[in-house]
Amino acid sequence: MTSAKQSTEEHIAMLRPKLVAFARLQLRDSAAAEDTVQDTLVTALEKHQSFSGRSAFETWVFGILKNKILERFRHDRRYLSWQDDELSDEDSFENLFKENGRWQAASKPTPWGDPDQVLENAAFWRLLDTCLMVLPDNTAQVFTMRELMGLTTQEICEALTLSDANCWVILHRARLRLRACIEKGWLT
Repeated sequence: MTSAKQSTEEHIAMLRPKLVAFARLQLRDSAAAEDTVQDTLVTALEKHQSFSGRSAFETWVFGILKNKILERFRHDRRYLSWQDDELSDEDSFENLFKENGRWQAASKPTPWGDPDQVLENAAFWRLLDTCLMVLPDNTAQVFTMRELMGLTTQEICEALTLSDANCWVILHRARLRLRACIEKGWLT
């Protein structure tokens, strides 16, 4: 085995835990995540010669994973359960308005500290992962597709057969719930 190929295989092996964690977050099924990551790794190994170096190797492999996840969404609709994302009391439409019918301004977010320092803090990322795991499956799925995978709303809607309006509502709910979760875990 050549040292370049061995190096590629070692690099891919080191990425595997991150790939599995990301796939589990998206698919909410350990077996499906393992299968999807396995497909990703096979593709990365088979096509590593085509890696041009225009991005980081890790970014390239995650791009393959992103496409594999989207393929799975398109071909296996059993992961979708949009009907169980019912509004909780704190998210309900009525709670957005005062009794007199006027808009009730949302509470101001509590400052989290210097954003650059927070983003470099491993504890923050563990908390974010925990908060994502407690979101309803479809909410976490749409949020991570948009914010972590970088998909457009149109791409998300096509992959998950959602309306544009429904996608934006889900993203809004996700952001509200994540903000509340992070404030509880980060600031207490």
